[in-house]
Amino acid sequence: MQSTFSSLEAGKRSLLAHTQGMATLGHNLSNASTEGYSRQRVELKPTDPLYIPGLNRANTPGQIGQGVDVQSISRVRDELLESRIVSRANGQGYWEARDKYILMLEQVHNEPSENSVRTLLDKFWESWQELSLYPAEISHRKAVLERGNALMEGIHGRYNSLSEIREMAELEIQVTVERVNRLTSDIASLNEQIVKVKAMGDNPNDLLDRRDLLVKELSGLVNITVDTRDGDEYTIHTEGLHLVQGKVVTPLGLEIDINNDGFSKIIWQNRNEEADIKGGRLGALVQLRDGDIREEIQNLDLMSVHLIDLVNEIHTKGYGLNGETGQPFFVEYPFVVNRLGNYDGDGDGAFDSTYIFRVNGVNTLNPEDHLGIAGTMRIPGKTGLIEIPYYPTDTVKDVINRINNSGAEVGARLNTEGKLSLKATPSFQKENPDFVIRHLEDSGEFLAGYAGVLASSGEEGSFSWNEPDAILSFRGGEQSFQVAPLAHPSGWIEVNKTLLNNPAALAAGFGINGRPANAGDGNAALAIAGVRNQEVMIGFSKTFDQYFADSVASVGLKGETAARALETENLILKDLEDLRQSISGVNIDEELAQMIKFQHGYAAASRFITEVNKMLDTIINRMGV
Repeated sequence: MQSTFSSLEAGKRSLLAHTQGMATLGHNLSNASTEGYSRQRVELKPTDPLYIPGLNRANTPGQIGQGVDVQSISRVRDELLESRIVSRANGQGYWEARDKYILMLEQVHNEPSENSVRTLLDKFWESWQELSLYPAEISHRKAVLERGNALMEGIHGRYNSLSEIREMAELEIQVTVERVNRLTSDIASLNEQIVKVKAMGDNPNDLLDRRDLLVKELSGLVNITVDTRDGDEYTIHTEGLHLVQGKVVTPLGLEIDINNDGFSKIIWQNRNEEADIKGGRLGALVQLRDGDIREEIQNLDLMSVHLIDLVNEIHTKGYGLNGETGQPFFVEYPFVVNRLGNYDGDGDGAFDSTYIFRVNGVNTLNPEDHLGIAGTMRIPGKTGLIEIPYYPTDTVKDVINRINNSGAEVGARLNTEGKLSLKATPSFQKENPDFVIRHLEDSGEFLAGYAGVLASSGEEGSFSWNEPDAILSFRGGEQSFQVAPLAHPSGWIEVNKTLLNNPAALAAGFGINGRPANAGDGNAALAIAGVRNQEVMIGFSKTFDQYFADSVASVGLKGETAARALETENLILKDLEDLRQSISGVNIDEELAQMIKFQHGYAAASRFITEVNKMLDTIINRMGV
């Protein structure tokens, strides 16, 4: 039987429901400017009726309603849209980092400019050209030395700038790893709280908003995927591994990498394994530090090594005004002090490898001559040995071009004496040293009997750097090779101080039959000036001018790509954010309209209670005898 006071209870429920609605509206309006906040809605439902179907129910004309209840307070949220925003945030973080650092690389090149390395190198060649016209003038020798010094300062300046940018990327990697760990820890803590709240039957809307905001920020740092299939274990993956699983976190760590100039590598702390982070801001920073910036430094080192080697090759054969010869123009610092290139790589006190930068053949070759022989050379490449075949109809020039275009980490050219010269280039793999020839092998006779580089053909006659005294494989012996230079020659290259102190010792001419050059002989200076336009093979660039053109074009294209990609990502993410705001954001006008609705509902419930109260007053106080 229905109670006389049941209507008061129904009115009270209505007051409470509309009060909750007003409180929720106030919460929405208060957080209208809060980042990541999703507007909330009160879901109302009729209270369960007095009678439910059954054989023992009272004989009434129908179910009697008992008012209204608050079923839930839910977030207005499009989960599919949120997942798209998270995925796009990853791309935005990646291209933001690349655009920032590529811009700094462009500024380092400083092209065109009076102080750029390219301009300084042009002036250096021009000074040698002028010396070839006035070889007896001390003033022109001083001009060569001064411009050589200016060039060295320019190269040192670019190297230092690139090194500073790489150090900056390293510091930002360390900060980003710490930020990732803080975010994952906060997300795991929120996961634990959310599970507890849901277990009580409530909706932790604000906690969910906070978690979604942190996940979006995390996505901008690393490439992640989110798995929500298990409501009790909200899981975040990166590169197929768990980053967060419920309240369990797999933190990232940093470890010194001796094979990467002492920079840190990212590891999984719990597994002590290297973490392969590819996406997001962190992935971009690692790629920049170990890829783009390292490549810029390696290219500068490669140019510096070629400059040292080619100028010294000619200058040591020339004579100064004082009759001296054999003086290098640039000072060279070898990586190892052992004259045979032997090196103790593991530090156990015994030689275990051979560090050789350049090896020359003993035979003079004509670039247009046909070989008349066939075989296959095996030379180190980026990821392993590269096989380079040659055929009887090939010319010497064909084989040299094939080596240089193969992607091998060895360059080939004919030196000033017409002999085959093989030089190591920087290594793609961080664990391999730069400017070290790692392997030379020929199944035929080109490197052996024809060019005179190797003592014999086949695997048994091959040169391999991972053993001591490997120079025994060279046909020319100790006079045919040069030990690998100290790491990063662009940071230490300098003009010979002997020449700076005595400009007369600067070589300008070649002697004849062992006799010093005449004072008016400028052939050596002319030969050095001619290096500018020779095909010296700096990587894939044939000349020094092509090297600078390629390096500037390369970084320019990278900058253009990064800027356009970032602009695209920003536009896409803005569209998604705008769409999200239209769905989940707080609309002041809509909230005010809802406020009027709840206000009127509250007033109506109050009036209803007042009228019921009057009815009960009549029954209680006015009925009777």
